[in-house]
Amino acid sequence: MTKEHNPVDDGYAILHNEDFEAPFRSKIITNEGWLFNTSRRATSLNGEWAFAHDLHFNGLRSKWFQMEPSAPEDRYFPYDWDPFNADTTTVPSNWQMVDEKLYLFEGAGWYARTIRKEDLPAAARHFLRIGAAAYECKVFLNGEYLGRHQGASTPFALELTGHLRDGDNYLMLCVDNLRTLDRVPMRHTDWFNYGGVYREVEIYSTPEAIVRDMFVALVPDGEFNKIRVEAELDGALAEARFEIPELGIHEILTVADGKAEAVIEATPELWSPGNPMLYDLSLSYGEDRVEDRVGFREIRRDGTDVVLNGKPIYLRGISVHEDDDKLGKVNSEEDLDRRFGHAKELGCNFIRLAHYPHHEAAAKKADELGIMLWEEVPVYWKIDFTNTATKADADNQLRELIRRDRNRASVIIWSVGNENPDSDPRFDFMKGLVDTCKELDPTRLTSAACLVSHEKLAIADRLAEVIDIIGINEYYGWYLPDYAEMITVGENSNPDRPVVITETGADAVIPAHGGLEHGKFSESYMAEVYTRQIEILEQLDYVKGISPWILYDFRAERRQNKWQKGWNRKGLIAQDKQTKKAGFHIMAEFYHRKAAEEES
Repeated sequence: MTKEHNPVDDGYAILHNEDFEAPFRSKIITNEGWLFNTSRRATSLNGEWAFAHDLHFNGLRSKWFQMEPSAPEDRYFPYDWDPFNADTTTVPSNWQMVDEKLYLFEGAGWYARTIRKEDLPAAARHFLRIGAAAYECKVFLNGEYLGRHQGASTPFALELTGHLRDGDNYLMLCVDNLRTLDRVPMRHTDWFNYGGVYREVEIYSTPEAIVRDMFVALVPDGEFNKIRVEAELDGALAEARFEIPELGIHEILTVADGKAEAVIEATPELWSPGNPMLYDLSLSYGEDRVEDRVGFREIRRDGTDVVLNGKPIYLRGISVHEDDDKLGKVNSEEDLDRRFGHAKELGCNFIRLAHYPHHEAAAKKADELGIMLWEEVPVYWKIDFTNTATKADADNQLRELIRRDRNRASVIIWSVGNENPDSDPRFDFMKGLVDTCKELDPTRLTSAACLVSHEKLAIADRLAEVIDIIGINEYYGWYLPDYAEMITVGENSNPDRPVVITETGADAVIPAHGGLEHGKFSESYMAEVYTRQIEILEQLDYVKGISPWILYDFRAERRQNKWQKGWNRKGLIAQDKQTKKAGFHIMAEFYHRKAAEEES
């Protein structure tokens, strides 16, 4: 047992030191520590954790992470929080949804729990994986600072081997959801700033030699007869074994410098929305073995067409946020089933997961159901494009997203941002992210929600020259009055690649729920906007998809008028996730008609 932590050892320095975070700026946890986790057995750390909110970051100043257990009556020194005799919260959760007084809280939250090494499977190595913690998460074990991760929506892993001791181990997380100018996104967004550890926390126990990562995809050459496998291995072994039994594939891969790859001839049944075929596959490296279920398909662009498996498709989509009236950003199986069920009912073959990486279970479910996905990172509105640390943060979030989901056939588009003003630093920043997409995954299309100049009435975004699909957010009928401008924008821009309307719509509150009968914020006005939008968009032959804004009403504290009351009310379905607005039925009729036309 170490000496009881004395918060006054440093005198008054802890009160006056405003550089208290300096010791914790190092050891950034990035995708370089990635651990492929699909199919691995996990020791869950979900459940009750000690918790305290920390408005003044007193925990870092006073070194709460160095405390060890002691009976309250035996503690001599005063203390501001005792992690071993504290109120608790549930992980995963958002602190806004479990404590009303924290609803608008932005600051630090401390989580603590005990781990016994003897309760973990006997293994050579142990890895902690946190599915998501908003926004920054500092990790401490037995008083030692192990590292910090940035990014509110992507998973991260760090190795605990060598840090775990026999008996009790004290794990503490300091998570903060501050909005700052150097983060991604930065200070101003149009969704709710949830905080906390809101996805699963697990420990993976492995052999000494391990599979770090695996990427399997159809070679995108239009032939549909070759599969490429790439693996990242951590160990001294010279060979790995890759198998897809249903395709008769049993391949020995040679490992060099921790890498292995092969192109294997095979003719898999192709994955598509109408036939979401998945194959069981595995990669073995010594005693370590990982498995996955992967679909094989090819997505590309040809002029202004989006082409799936050699056939042009129209993306009948909807945008969605992770937001629930009761759970916040926490996902449940019931909520995911409802989300995809409503998309299917709407007639969708495509969903835009906005504006950040959603739970990894969403892409797995999309694989099974045959729903194509747009996934993106929150390079949203104004970002500090000149800041090298901000750029590194954005790039790492993108890499973590791609590593996590690039085996999901349903994911057809990586999006690098949303509605950023064009400038030289912004173009360099965003082009770098596009390059990252192509480096890690050349089998998918790239996109971003680009800006339109309402002075020139044209797409005025240099990023449109380097991405595969031009996303356009347009709100004619809501923020802009003249629907006919959409036709002029197309004529002036003459895009040489597909355009997807990534956002369009109108706020509405159903009259029975306290809404208006007519005019802005009425259900009837939303219906008028969608009717007119469909009339115009059907005239634009370069538009190859729509994802209206949005499936469900969602929290947005910046919106505070009488009808919004802290919610964005553009959902085709109300915040109860049951009550459909008139716009839902208008879009459903349009999408089912488009589907029938494709089949005929």
